[in-house]
Amino acid sequence: MSNTFGQLFRVTTFGESHGGGIGVVIDGCPPRIEISEAEIQRELDRRRPGQSKLTTQRKEADRCEILSGVFEGKTLGTPIAILVRNKDARPEDYSEIARKFRPSHADYTYEAKYGIRNWQGGGRASARETIGRVAAGAIAKKILSTFYTDFEIIAYVMQIHELTAKIDRAAVKMKDVEKNMIRCPDGAAAKKMVSLIENVRAEGDSIGGVIECVARGIPPGLGEPVFDKLEADLARAMLSIPAAKGFEIGSGFAATRMRGSQHNDAFETRHGRIRTSTNNSGGVQGGISNGEDIYFRVAFKPPATIALQQKTVTTSKEQTELAARGRHDPCVLPRAVPIVEAMAALVLCDHALRQRAIAIADCRLPIAD
Repeated sequence: MSNTFGQLFRVTTFGESHGGGIGVVIDGCPPRIEISEAEIQRELDRRRPGQSKLTTQRKEADRCEILSGVFEGKTLGTPIAILVRNKDARPEDYSEIARKFRPSHADYTYEAKYGIRNWQGGGRASARETIGRVAAGAIAKKILSTFYTDFEIIAYVMQIHELTAKIDRAAVKMKDVEKNMIRCPDGAAAKKMVSLIENVRAEGDSIGGVIECVARGIPPGLGEPVFDKLEADLARAMLSIPAAKGFEIGSGFAATRMRGSQHNDAFETRHGRIRTSTNNSGGVQGGISNGEDIYFRVAFKPPATIALQQKTVTTSKEQTELAARGRHDPCVLPRAVPIVEAMAALVLCDHALRQRAIAIADCRLPIAD
């Protein structure tokens, strides 16, 4: 299994949904970066279960423990290990799926690949694995803020099923996102989204949607021109998130309905910097950041585990039915917002370190403005 992400900023996650705990080992973090358990905890609290009536009611505080790599509040440059212990696991809720495959879940494919699986809550296929990603993302954000004084990254729910919010991505702030449980800056749309999710949950079903993310303050030059294009690494990162099914950056699929004369971002000089008058490229051109806001969208499917009766088969290939028990999110999007931010931060941090290595080799420093 590939459990490691990144080249210079390398993140390895471990643990299962109903095992002893979930954690991450981070290698390649520069020394003397100020970080605390409280800063990491703030991000984990945005991801944890039971935070609102829209999420799974599994009761986990998700308290993080820094085991290594940090001394007196600063990183040492050595591997950082972070652990979150599982406290409220209920493996008995999953006894039926020990022999029945949940439709559209990873149960069958894991067993087909390895010949064995941890059926308690989904094991590594559970979204609980993302705890390690969010913890690592908190550190990546601190590194990026150290490198680039204007850096900020904000993700938010822009669509639930067919309900679409009206959001000014150039002006949205974190406080706008966190003011409601759905994490949608459009208050009117948020109320409708909450009502829709509540109705779907009452029916025993689930629902999906779209998260948009914008990263500001990233200088030009991050990303590689061929296989490691910045948008390609962002796409890989986003599609590795459980339930993610689609990715588009900038104009995305809408570009297919435009002409080049409409889509091209004209260059101009503003305040001594080369800028673009529009940003259909989403802040990336030729696989490399151009200094404009980087923005993209991630599509999430409805969670596969639902309470409705569904047709399936057993591990011995017998036809049967299954109505899943246990505690599950009817919609993953509110808790996926910090995960999207974290994965974007991991990509940007890795490329920032790679760019700094190039700048040092050329006896020059990266220019942020």
